Amino acid sequence: MESKQQIYNVPGSLKERVDLRNIIRLFVREQLLVPPLSMDDLSGLSERFIQEYSLNPSVKGWLMVEVNNCVWQDTVASIPYEKRILLLPKCLSNSTKCKAEIDELGLLCHRCNHCSIPDLQDKADSLGMMSIVAEGFTSVIGLIENRVIDTVIGVSCLDSLEKAFPLLIDNAVPGLAIPLNIAGCKDTTVDYDYVEQMISMQSDKEAYLLDYDHLKTTLKKWFDKENIEKHLSSSSDQTSSVARTWMEGDGKRWRPYLLMSTYMALSGQRDIPPEVELAAIAVECFHKASLVHDDIQDNDTIRYGKETVNAAYGVPIAINVGDILLGEGYRLLTKCGRMELLRVSAEAHISLCKGQGMELEWSKSPQALSMDFVLDIFCNKTVPAFDVSLIMGVICTGNDPHIYATLHTYSRALGIAYQLQDDMEDFDTDEVIALRPSSVLAAICELNPDKNFIHLLMHCENLKTFLNLPENKILLSKAIERVKQMAQTYHKEALQALHEISNIELKRLLFRVTKRILK
Repeated sequence: MESKQQIYNVPGSLKERVDLRNIIRLFVREQLLVPPLSMDDLSGLSERFIQEYSLNPSVKGWLMVEVNNCVWQDTVASIPYEKRILLLPKCLSNSTKCKAEIDELGLLCHRCNHCSIPDLQDKADSLGMMSIVAEGFTSVIGLIENRVIDTVIGVSCLDSLEKAFPLLIDNAVPGLAIPLNIAGCKDTTVDYDYVEQMISMQSDKEAYLLDYDHLKTTLKKWFDKENIEKHLSSSSDQTSSVARTWMEGDGKRWRPYLLMSTYMALSGQRDIPPEVELAAIAVECFHKASLVHDDIQDNDTIRYGKETVNAAYGVPIAINVGDILLGEGYRLLTKCGRMELLRVSAEAHISLCKGQGMELEWSKSPQALSMDFVLDIFCNKTVPAFDVSLIMGVICTGNDPHIYATLHTYSRALGIAYQLQDDMEDFDTDEVIALRPSSVLAAICELNPDKNFIHLLMHCENLKTFLNLPENKILLSKAIERVKQMAQTYHKEALQALHEISNIELKRLLFRVTKRILK
């Protein structure tokens, strides 16, 4: 593993830094890079840059930061000054002469003019920007999440950036990080003119950034009691009543969120048309229907901490509730005016049923599992849930089919990574695990294909108890490690698929979604 000394050095002279920044600007332009970039992207680009220009590998960390700055510069320049914040470190102050106090908001400068802090804050203030003196980007993430600000321009040492920089990257924050010229916790320096240049940038365009909190608030309203009763069939029969209650209940609502936010990102519209709302509710109808049917087939009695529909009302009524939700979903889509929505929904529905069928068939007669078989189930059952929501969001913008292939690739990697993660999490609790085709079980079968062992595995009363026996613990550990590595690989594949997306807001959205779904 590389040490900090090997990758966290700053080019020694101002001339070196200026020359390298100019070359980086040209390099980024030639690559046609679109933000956000992942840490892996930045690492790979920096290594290529080092090789191409025969640089000392010790500047890799500095290069990663500067490449990221170049990629985000146009976006940051298009954000109004009043939506930016300048973050400065206390170590820029003169340690022997500074008399400033520090409170929970940061350093309270006495403006003694013994350092560059007051000059930079004055410059920010003259532009209408906020500025604070505090350590680390974590202090401003909350301001970004609440849309008080849309971007951060932060000055920090590379050691601090090692912790804070990934936070900006993973949250797809349009931001610039300006490394201090020397390490240490006091009397540091920064390229003042460069900082001034970065905070002064301004574009004729104004950035369009999704307001994620507003989207979530809107989504919540779509699924409140009044709105669901407005859009679903109005009837006093039990089936309709249970279906409406089930739709209003708990759930993460990832599918309607993805559909709505994909539409917003691609269209650039600030208002959501009625057909997008109808399509989003339809997608959730399909999802809730699948959960009702899954609970029947798996004989589950608890979901979201409450009784399942089949446990509360019996299997016949639960089947009917699932069926009416499917009907409601397709009825809502017919009101959207786009036949393509019906086609992709039907195809996803068929795929899900095939995946569930594979799982049910195996569960009827359990036998040795292969990883390929399990991944095939994931691709039929889990992947379409993400894929259909994204594609329907695209269709609502007016159908832009050139992006379909990219979203299919992204959804496949995300769906598989999500399911791999879910399979591992089953072993993090004390709850009994039902015998079903899982990636962990497949890894165990491939690691120990002995027929006698497989027979015992498939017929044990408690899977966790059996796998935690002393003679099986090492095998379980190796299987989980293999699944973990696979999840990381598919996680990277999901982010790599986004390289083909030129729409910054859609790319930002999917970066954030990936981070939140793959914890």
